[in-house]
Amino acid sequence: MIGVVPAQQGGRGRRGAALAIGVIMGLSAACQGPGGGSLSTSPSGSASAAPTPLVVGLGYIPSVQFAPFYLAQQAGYYRDAGLAVTFQNKIDPDLITLVGQGAVDIGIADGTSVIPAVSQGIPIRYVTTIYAQFPNIVYAKASSGIRTAADLRGRTIGTPGKYGSGWIMLEALLASAGMTPSDVDVRLYPDFGQGTALAQGAVDAATGFSNNEPVVLQRSGTPVTVLHADASVPLPGNGLIASTGTIAAKHAALAAFVAATLKAMDAVRADPAKGLAASVAQVPDLGKDQAMQRAILDATIATWTSDYVVAHGYGTIDRAAWQATVSFMAKLPDGPISGTPPTVDQLVDESLLPG
Repeated sequence: MIGVVPAQQGGRGRRGAALAIGVIMGLSAACQGPGGGSLSTSPSGSASAAPTPLVVGLGYIPSVQFAPFYLAQQAGYYRDAGLAVTFQNKIDPDLITLVGQGAVDIGIADGTSVIPAVSQGIPIRYVTTIYAQFPNIVYAKASSGIRTAADLRGRTIGTPGKYGSGWIMLEALLASAGMTPSDVDVRLYPDFGQGTALAQGAVDAATGFSNNEPVVLQRSGTPVTVLHADASVPLPGNGLIASTGTIAAKHAALAAFVAATLKAMDAVRADPAKGLAASVAQVPDLGKDQAMQRAILDATIATWTSDYVVAHGYGTIDRAAWQATVSFMAKLPDGPISGTPPTVDQLVDESLLPG
């Protein structure tokens, strides 16, 4: 995220060499008794049992968008659920592979990454919705005159590459106006410099994240137009994924993790200041510009809500949106899906959701 780099830039595509970040958080000392023994209650409810260790994969760079996870750890939600949670930060392709192998117990990915992975035989399932709105967007300066997807015809659009979630979102957005990428002038920025290019006037529009670049540009004093693909293709946003093997082996622990995380999301939504404080405690550099981080957090919270989530509850999975996305991706000429498109039942598992 500029200032806060998004978890999976450009559709969780290829990251550069910057900021290789490993495990950033272990089990809090508060979870230990005088001799190092656990004071936690296990997911099975046994007060004497040791906490269940879980490795949780977050996005590439620790950021305010992970506020619920940080709050759940610091406030003891995970501890009280009988869990010993360790966070790891990974780029999306690595995270999906590690989750599929069981090396990471549960992590974050979006639907447009999960669908190709499952089609390639990686045994993962999407188990909880976090971002009810797809965060990848196209944005432009308001002064460009771009107001709708149709206004992109013939314009220059900066993007990291023709791959991943950002590219699929762009294809969906253009399709909503009866266009394909051949109807615009795509400029590639493999170093993820499309935001700078837009700010400097080198391109008319750029791909990015609703809780990142437009927020930064708007706060710099430049009015911004943001275009979403959701109305045409309801692409499933970032959520929690786990392997089929881990779901079977650690079902109770994963369900406890999901419930604790959703509880933390409720707490952050009700009082964003708590989420910001937890993020700064976890990543002290975020405290250098708390007003900016609060704006990014507010934009992140906005992505957690949709009409479907309001009707069915936070964390729930919109199966119709998944089916629509599979159908759309199966028709794309660049073929992100290998072989026969997976069914929704092969993509999602709702058994870890509360209730």
